Amino acid sequence: MRTTKGAARHKKKKRTLKAARGYKAGRSKLYRQAKESLMRAWRYGWAHRRQKKREFRRLWITRINAAARMRGMNYSRLIGGLKKADVQLNRKVLADLALTDPSAFDRITEMAQEQL
Repeated sequence: MRTTKGAARHKKKKRTLKAARGYKAGRSKLYRQAKESLMRAWRYGWAHRRQKKREFRRLWITRINAAARMRGMNYSRLIGGLKKADVQLNRKVLADLALTDPSAFDRITEMAQEQL
């Protein structure tokens, strides 16, 4: 006798359609469209999780550069001076300091300026 995979197939379809909730029209109602949409979403999700890290680094560098230019310096000279001064702050922390604590960023800029 032939098996039809009834329970297993139903469970698989149910899991797929549950994952596709929130999609529009057939993408959330029809199994094949939902499956294709999910495969594409997972593929883009994988790539964009890596892209997000690059985008944040670009944002931090832009913020540091803007703050450094307001203090008469540019980004590359600031980073070069900090490396020579052996200041080990990453770009995320530097960008946060530039926004939230300008006086601390002033001191850091002065330290970098002294090393140049």
